[in-house]
Amino acid sequence: MKAAEAWNGSLGRHWAAHADRYDAMLAPFDAALFDAAAIGVLDRALDIGCGTGGTSRAAARFAARGRVTGVDVSEPLVARALSAHLRDGAVTFEVGDAQAHPFEPGGFDVAISRGGVMFFADPVAAFTHIGEALRPGGRLAFVCPRPAPPGGGEREALTRLASLVGGDQAVDTSVAAAMASLSDPERTGAVLEAAGFESVSVRPVSAATRWGADAADAADFFLSRKQGPRVTDGIRAAAADVFRPYETPEGVLLEAGTWVVTARRPH
Repeated sequence: MKAAEAWNGSLGRHWAAHADRYDAMLAPFDAALFDAAAIGVLDRALDIGCGTGGTSRAAARFAARGRVTGVDVSEPLVARALSAHLRDGAVTFEVGDAQAHPFEPGGFDVAISRGGVMFFADPVAAFTHIGEALRPGGRLAFVCPRPAPPGGGEREALTRLASLVGGDQAVDTSVAAAMASLSDPERTGAVLEAAGFESVSVRPVSAATRWGADAADAADFFLSRKQGPRVTDGIRAAAADVFRPYETPEGVLLEAGTWVVTARRPH
């Protein structure tokens, strides 16, 4: 299954239905993303893979006298974004594939993405197209997954959880593979340079991601993403046991890592 099909199928519907939970999980990386993007008050910002619109709305607070356009290939996610209450004119949302969407040439000062740029079939062509949507000197800033270190809590927990459901059935295999497409910083730099960007920077950022209020809640959320047969009570209890060591007063927290990538279109 292609990533676009997954995001317009059960995966996209799940993210749309659980938008607040996913936003809370990814929110710890927002500060690093927006620090890197340095969105100005008059900037025209493009949010690639905008999902349900959380990052687009945040960008609009920085670009208070500019404009923000969020684009996502997933109709369920854009529908959820459009359903949120927005300040009139602050943000517009469009269903489209950023690899080929008809952006206005040079129409943006900055492009951002929180985990939406790993799914391109041809990343060099896609980033070349995005670069053409930026003005000369325009900026690109995005967050993408960083491989979990061996022995880390996140890798251990997710490996055990995957074994409970018979492999990584919680995420379509094509999507799981695409998630790791920019995990090698050297490859990421080469892709962006081949796409015409300069001043490429890739730096690691780590944060605690919140999976649920407690172990049982986190297990319910994880298992709700599972494809296939109904989950047994035994598997649900075992999943809660996996999450229990990570319970804190703030909820179930797993340390996760990302790359924060910045680049610039030449003047």
